[in-house]
Amino acid sequence: MSTKDVLALVAGAVVVTALAGTATPAGKATADRAGSASPLANPSGTLPGLAPLTSRSDRAAARHLIKALRVKGRGPATRYARTRFGDNWADTATGVPYSRNGCRTRDDLLARDGHDIRYREGSSCEVVAMRLEDPYTGRTIEWRKSHPDEIQVDHVVPLAYAWRMGASRWPMSKRLDFAQDPLNLLPVHGAANEQKDASGPASWLPPRRRVRCAYATRFAQVALRYDVPVTRPDKDAMLAQCR
Repeated sequence: MSTKDVLALVAGAVVVTALAGTATPAGKATADRAGSASPLANPSGTLPGLAPLTSRSDRAAARHLIKALRVKGRGPATRYARTRFGDNWADTATGVPYSRNGCRTRDDLLARDGHDIRYREGSSCEVVAMRLEDPYTGRTIEWRKSHPDEIQVDHVVPLAYAWRMGASRWPMSKRLDFAQDPLNLLPVHGAANEQKDASGPASWLPPRRRVRCAYATRFAQVALRYDVPVTRPDKDAMLAQCR
């Protein structure tokens, strides 16, 4: 079964994928924040959060997805720089949700996942305060822009990881999409994001054990969408989380 077939199978098995097909500006993305979405029900990345996968059927679907990942050794980090994936949070991608909507990608993601969103006066984009239920640690963060690093937006598949697994040979347009794709982006507690750095799942998993299978599934979704291979230890670690 091809990667596209696997993605289509999982996407077709959930009932909310139809809700994830449209994107709105950050200033309008404030409806229905009652809970987080399962990664299996969120193939576009436009639904908030990262709900745990607990049922046998969901965990079996997650393993099916992870097994489709290609495996290869990690390449060198030669010439890697953040700028190889475009300007930080610039609204310049073309092939992903929220692209070219007039808002910085970080603000789009804060609005997607946050509660009690407050915007800068006169702006429908710039988030200045919110509450986040952090998927990685489970803690509730009352965030203000005066302390920006308390919430950071994590690349689930890190840019440096992708670079070493083949992104160094991608066209710039693909790297832009990868860096700005909401499927690959989660607002999280800043300290957890810094601890993760550019690690794969064999080296780092969320401290909150209940979301580890969901995290592995999201990692696999991104890797499959962009045809990023993973290392054998990373694939084994991902499968182990969804047993």
